Amino acid sequence: MKAIFDERQRVHDPKHFMANGTLYPNPEQPKRIDVLRQGAETAGCSFDAPVDHGLGPIAALHTAEYLVFLETIHARWKHIEGSADEVIPNVHPDRRTASYPRSAVGQAGFHQADTSCPISAGTWEAAYWSAQSAIEGVDRLHDGEQALYVLSRPPGHHAFGDLAGGFCFFNNSGIAAERLLAAGHRPAILDIDVHHGNGTQGIFYERGDVLTVSIHADPARFYPFFWGHAHERGEGAGRGYNLNLPLPRGTGDEDYLKTLATALSHVRAFGADVLVVALGLDAHENDPFKGLAVTTPGFARIGEAIARFGVPVLFVQEGGYLSDDLGRNLTSILNGYQSA
Repeated sequence: MKAIFDERQRVHDPKHFMANGTLYPNPEQPKRIDVLRQGAETAGCSFDAPVDHGLGPIAALHTAEYLVFLETIHARWKHIEGSADEVIPNVHPDRRTASYPRSAVGQAGFHQADTSCPISAGTWEAAYWSAQSAIEGVDRLHDGEQALYVLSRPPGHHAFGDLAGGFCFFNNSGIAAERLLAAGHRPAILDIDVHHGNGTQGIFYERGDVLTVSIHADPARFYPFFWGHAHERGEGAGRGYNLNLPLPRGTGDEDYLKTLATALSHVRAFGADVLVVALGLDAHENDPFKGLAVTTPGFARIGEAIARFGVPVLFVQEGGYLSDDLGRNLTSILNGYQSA
């Protein structure tokens, strides 16, 4: 299997992550790249770098206002007396229709949903090449590859069209689906990260041309809390084109695989001819976030089920955090897919 990655994705090196009022080291570290790359290579992947497809495919999903913010905010932030090295907001509007301030502090609050997406000097460059890697994967798929793995880091599924959050800045899986759609395909996004892909849902929620399906830990008591509930089915033209399948905390292989079968039945009913898998590996039983309890052999069975579905697949890396099992889990799902 071919894989796509750009070394410039390393320059985003966030230091901080606040949870429960306590400041921790940020778990979305550049070291994830080395572990994931080794896991993919163990599964037989050979890596290529993407070419630069420009801002157009990113701007097809993210607003120009947001792109200007992401590219310029760190330099602006550093002009503030006493500012920290990372852009972390401390005030947020109560709604997306609120007025748009000129202040760097106010704009940070408008465009960053939480404290887990700090912006540093290297964030724009890393996020840009993370997205370019997903775009390159789409073009390789369109040119005839049956499956590719994209090591997109930073990840993307918590990013809305004008809002970063949950370690995410550009919605790489959504950008991939939009480009597939423009190329004449009928894409579906299957998100198997332990956290609901709220940004992906938000982007496509009123659209019926891309099916979005997410299997995740029940958000009633788990991030992202406000999205990902089963009753959220889409609105307007998108009514019935969003499917959330929340699972109880600690769900293991058997119940997860039954839920995956339900998800894939909806993808088949949609008539998808290509599948974008938002590949979170944090549903594993030993992931630091402890949401679900999928085993390493369970990931192989997930890969097998996706392969049996029988359409081209783009695996786009989302979550999955540093543990002794992270690389093995990636190897497992890719080997499972390739052995089916």
